[in-house]
Amino acid sequence: MTDSATDPSRLVDALAALMRLASLGDDRFRGQSEDLGSPAVFGGQVLGQALVAASQTVAPDRPVHSMHAYFLLPGEHAPIDYSVDRVRDGRSFTTRHVLARQQDRIIFEMTASFQTVDEGIDHQLAMPETRGPEGLPSELMQRIALGDQLPERWRLKGTVPHGIEYRRVEDDDMLAPVARTGGSAIWMRAIAPLPDDPVVHRALLAYASDHGLLRGAMVPHGLTFMSGKVRAASLDHAMWFHRPFRFDDWLLYVIDSPSASGARGLCRGSVFTRDGRLVASTAQEGMVRVVA
Repeated sequence: MTDSATDPSRLVDALAALMRLASLGDDRFRGQSEDLGSPAVFGGQVLGQALVAASQTVAPDRPVHSMHAYFLLPGEHAPIDYSVDRVRDGRSFTTRHVLARQQDRIIFEMTASFQTVDEGIDHQLAMPETRGPEGLPSELMQRIALGDQLPERWRLKGTVPHGIEYRRVEDDDMLAPVARTGGSAIWMRAIAPLPDDPVVHRALLAYASDHGLLRGAMVPHGLTFMSGKVRAASLDHAMWFHRPFRFDDWLLYVIDSPSASGARGLCRGSVFTRDGRLVASTAQEGMVRVVA
């Protein structure tokens, strides 16, 4: 019998429920928060919820095609209020601006653009050849296998099953990675079937897109979040949705970092389906400070 705390369907249901917002009227919404063990609320959660809030004010036949966000203040593990400004409703494009607040503090802002489904030219970056997800250990299993070597702050929340599974393609040591070139790649998916609502799939991809992206700036320097020697925080996040996908199928997240300077790292990501379709692109700059 599967324990309710580790049952995949229950975990995915809880994740989907996190993306469901309560309507407060006048294009205002409230979302709950999960505690993943980090000092502040996970930025991906705010990205996903803000996208859901904006989507609630747009016709279903206009899916989001881009979003640009700034993380202004660390969020607390508490409910978050989202207000949506209906900036523009055009013949083909719709623009929304979203503010996220906690205790009258604006912690996040985002502009999202939606478009009618149109035909046009079509090309894409090719998916790199890499190992498939089969046989790769999940990040959860890797952390559990570290046992007492795992830093104390990661032992509780960092070893709890979650509705999304991540599998790293590279064999980097989680505690003491060796500096290298070549970027990184992560397979990811929801561990049980999701509802057919495309908004849920896009919101959860936005959620997951914040996982591992900033690590791209650390790979060339042999740095890791777990060492205690790095202070890092997402500053902004941009995302473009290119083609339909399902988040309960495996997606490959290919990440690189073209530049790091001034205590900031710029990272880029490409998201591919198993059959090689490029479905989304991301970019993020984050603060990366090495603690003496």
